[in-house]
Amino acid sequence: MSGEVVVDALPYIDQGYDDPGVREAALAMVEEECRRYRPTKNYLENAGPEPSTAFETPALQREMERVQQRLPMEPLSMKRYELPPPPAGRLGEPTAWAESVDNSHAQLSHQAIRVLNLELQLQYGSEAWRSYLNTLQALVTRSQNVHSQLRKQIASVNWERKRSQTASGARLRALRRRWAQLVSDNYRLERAIMQLEIQLQKAKGEAPADDGEPADLESVKNLPDKLNSETEKEVQKKIEDMFAD
Repeated sequence: MSGEVVVDALPYIDQGYDDPGVREAALAMVEEECRRYRPTKNYLENAGPEPSTAFETPALQREMERVQQRLPMEPLSMKRYELPPPPAGRLGEPTAWAESVDNSHAQLSHQAIRVLNLELQLQYGSEAWRSYLNTLQALVTRSQNVHSQLRKQIASVNWERKRSQTASGARLRALRRRWAQLVSDNYRLERAIMQLEIQLQKAKGEAPADDGEPADLESVKNLPDKLNSETEKEVQKKIEDMFAD
């Protein structure tokens, strides 16, 4: 699949994280990356303009403009609580007095509604608040249950991952030991073949033995390997060290 990332780390069975120098090497790599990495562009330029005005009401927009212009906030208007008489120039007009009377009726109706709300709150406020608290507690309990279920799912996923990696680790170690054994067997087999070839050459007289010694297998064992100059024991030890558990 194009763009597929293969993660080959097995943290539950991998070793060597606590070895001396590993943490320092990782931190050095991070510091080197930070030193070479210098962000110089805006990574949000492709995201388009920020939708900051999506939820702004006209009143909020006016308030934001006032703050930007550093203008003082308008004082609280008390006009709705006032009962002004008609202006001095309209004291003789019945319509002006009618407007004042209508304003007083509106003020009285507003105060009557406020009193009614206070009476309703005194009568039903405690029960309404208790009902709200019960609803809030139910929401909290449901959220806690969801959180607990999510934690259980996370623990289950981690446990399954650990079980899978542990089983895979045992199989990987077995395969690694088998591979090391096959490499060692192939080395011994190739060495034996080369020894037999040298012995056969000496037996035919093509490669006479040094100092007149017989071309037997014991003398051939002391000959250097064709692949390298290490002895069989050294190669075997190197293989075991490379694939040690």
